[in-house]
Amino acid sequence: MDARLRRVNKEISDCKNDKTSNISVELVDNSPFHLIGSFLGPEETPYEGGHFQVDIIIPDSYPFQPVKMKFITKLYHPNVSSASGAICLDILKDAWSPVLTLKSTLISLQSLLCSPEPNDPQDAEVAKHYMTSRASFEETARYWTHIYAGGPGKDGKKSGKTGDSRDEVAMAGLDKAHVDKFEALGFERSKVIDVLRRLNYRGANVAKLNDDRIVEELLK
Repeated sequence: MDARLRRVNKEISDCKNDKTSNISVELVDNSPFHLIGSFLGPEETPYEGGHFQVDIIIPDSYPFQPVKMKFITKLYHPNVSSASGAICLDILKDAWSPVLTLKSTLISLQSLLCSPEPNDPQDAEVAKHYMTSRASFEETARYWTHIYAGGPGKDGKKSGKTGDSRDEVAMAGLDKAHVDKFEALGFERSKVIDVLRRLNYRGANVAKLNDDRIVEELLK
C-alpha cells in the first residue's frame, strides 16, 4: 500500500470515528480518492439546519498538493459560486499545508459559512449583496438553505427538497415590490429579476439607481 493510500484511508477512518464534529465522508464508486464530504450548517447562521455536501478529489501528489473540493449542495455565499459550487478558500490554494487533513479542511469549510470573506469573493454578485444589505443577504441565504439543503423555512418546517415551489424573487434576494413595479411597465418578470439582481438593486443601492437606468437595462 503506497503512502498516499495509507494516509487517505487513515483520514477517512478518523472522520468516521469522530462523533463530535458532525463531519462525514463517503466513498464514490468505492474509490478512496473520490469522496463526498458532508456537514451541518453552523448554528446561528443563515445555513443552520441545512445539510451540505462537498465533492472531494484527492490528487496524485496528495498531501503535497491540496484536495480539490466544490460544493454539491447549492448555497448563497460570497466565497462559493452559486452556479458551480467552486470555493474560494486559501487553504485549498496557496495556503495549503501537508499537515492539513480531510477533517480539518471540511471543518474549515464549515467555519467559512460562519465568516464570509466578501473582499475575496468567488461570487461577486453575492458579495455585493452581502456588503450592501446584510439583513437581505441573510434572508436570501436562509431561503437557499431551505430550498437546497433541507433547512427550515420561515414557518420552521423543513424543506421537502423536491416538492417545494421556488420563489424566484426570494432566490435572487430582491424585494417583491421592486420587481412588481418594473413588471407593471410591461417587462417580463424573469428579465426584471435578472436586471435588478445584476445591478444589486437592494438596500441603500436602490436610491442610487434611478428608474431610467433600470428601464435602459431592461430595454437592452
